[in-house]
Amino acid sequence: MDSKEIAQKICKAASKTKASNIITMNMQGIMLSTDYFVICNAATATQVRAIADNIEEELEGDGIKFNHREGYNEAEWILLDYGDVVAHIFRTESRNYYALEKLWGDAEIKTYED
Repeated sequence: MDSKEIAQKICKAASKTKASNIITMNMQGIMLSTDYFVICNAATATQVRAIADNIEEELEGDGIKFNHREGYNEAEWILLDYGDVVAHIFRTESRNYYALEKLWGDAEIKTYED
């Protein structure tokens, strides 16, 4: 499975748990270590954790395990590192504050739609 397909699976899993504003950022040619960022947000820490949990479960069901996870306890910004794809699940306020879309403004951004 290539990195684009993994990014789409992450988007779909996030959507199933009602993540908001799901986007993919094509990081190819911008970062050496990652092909795609998937970014989404939710209103509460509980929902942020639920989105991360569902992403992990859905991808593990396809035999894809994350390499590293950060931020789960605080649930302001959970990062799931799948190697060529990194999922960023934010609480809404944190997403607005860190504004990864602006930080990596050269990346092609696509909005996920079911």
